[in-house]
This record gives sequence, C-alpha cells and structure tokens, in this order.
Amino acid sequence: MVKGLRAAIFVKLESFNPGSSVKDRIALSMIEAAEKEGRITPETIILEPTSGNTGIALAYICAARDYKLVLTMPDTMSLERQKLPQIQKLLAGDVQAAYKGDPAAASTAETIFCYPGILAITYYRLAHELYQLRVPLIPRIITEHAHSLTGIDIHPGARIGENFFIDHGTGVVVGETCIISKKVTLYQGVTLGAKSFPLTEEGKPLKGLDRHPVVEDRVIIYSGATILGRVVIGEGSIIGGNVWITEDVAPGSRTTLGSGELNLRAGGPVRPDR
Repeated sequence: MVKGLRAAIFVKLESFNPGSSVKDRIALSMIEAAEKEGRITPETIILEPTSGNTGIALAYICAARDYKLVLTMPDTMSLERQKLPQIQKLLAGDVQAAYKGDPAAASTAETIFCYPGILAITYYRLAHELYQLRVPLIPRIITEHAHSLTGIDIHPGARIGENFFIDHGTGVVVGETCIISKKVTLYQGVTLGAKSFPLTEEGKPLKGLDRHPVVEDRVIIYSGATILGRVVIGEGSIIGGNVWITEDVAPGSRTTLGSGELNLRAGGPVRPDR
C-alpha cells in the first residue's frame, strides 16, 4: 500500500483502546470537555441513551473517575446487548475492588489501564454471558486470548460474583465449574482446579460434572495455593501461600504451610466487610 510513497504513514489500531473501540476516545473527550466547562461534579448523574460502544466506554471512564452513570436501552435490543449494563456494573465493582485492595494503586484509572487482572476479568465477564447463551466456541476464544495476554486462565463457564480482584495474576487458573462468590481476592499462581473425574465406558472424561471449588464471600487466597475438587472454602477464610487443599475449609478459617505440613485454624469469626 505504501510502496513508492515518499510520505510517512502512521496507523492507529483502535482495538488497542481499553474498550477496543474508537468510541473510547470520543467518550473520554466528552467527559474531559464537560469537566473543563464545569458541567459535571462528583454528584452529577451522567445519562447515556444508547448503551452502545459509547456507553461501554463511558462506563469505564466513569468507574475510573467515580462518576455516577445511568445507561438506557431500547426494549428492541438483542438479549446479549441487554446484558451489557449488568456487565458494566460488575466491572465497575471489580475496578473498585482492585483499587481498594492494592495499596500500590494510585487511582482507579491505573487499575483499568495497567492491571492484567482487570483485563482478564473484563474478557471473562463478556465471554461468560456468551457462554450462558450457549454460543459455541467464541467464549473460549475470548478467554484464551485473555490468557495469552495476561497469563490468567479463567474458563468462561465459571461463575464469579461481584467485586472480584486478581492481584498480579500470572498463573491463576479458574476451572469451568468453579463458583466464586462476592469480594474474593486471588493472588498469582492460584489454581482452582479439578482433582479427578469419572470416565465413560470408552475411557473419556464424563462432561458436565461439578468438579471445581466453591469459594464463598470475602475469601483471600494467596500466591501458589492449589485447591482441587468440589470443595467449599468457607466465608471469610484466608488461604495461605503454596498450600494444597482437597477438603472443605470451614468459614473463618486460616490455613498456612509450615515445616512441610498444613496448619489449619478453624472456627474463627468471619471477617467483616472490606
């Protein structure tokens, strides 16, 4: 295309924007212009009338700048488009969890643009909705692309609640039938995997069984921990680094690894809300 031209040609890939759309820059310009003109304050409610790519971009920006945003949607929109406001709300909570959960985060904007965990969760939340709609193949393509970018492997079939935070993230694995409740934090190298599964008469894995952990509200799992099988990690528990767990952990427990042995302190009070 440029052969023989004497001019330098520069190409901008809009897919590299946080929301993968040219509307990201448009939405940012709108907010910055309104701020400059004094038309919006922290108490302002911003109304977006289409819930399209501009709405997605505004959701990111408003989450980063702590503005209130209301998205509207015509009732003629497709089912997958109707899911977008809920996805946007969940992602806004994930951004806040990252900002509040990491003292190194200088701003919510930093978590959006710099944290691999937020990128991986964003891809997952979109892929999960497609998975729920039984769209073939595409959900796995989306999450595997995120895996290649971040080193974080979240299956689109996993069910993950609000205010989810993955700190650092490299090597995190979340299996297909995993259930993660609200306000859960994972550190790098955590595996929420399957211990074993039955085979068919032909020796093939039996599909569709619940085989991954259930993690209840306000659990912290530190780096290198491996939790296998359909076990329950009780609410408010703290799982120490490098432990290997294949049994249920009671709510409020603390597990650590010392002298090559697993130490479990159970029965404590559940941590208050963070």
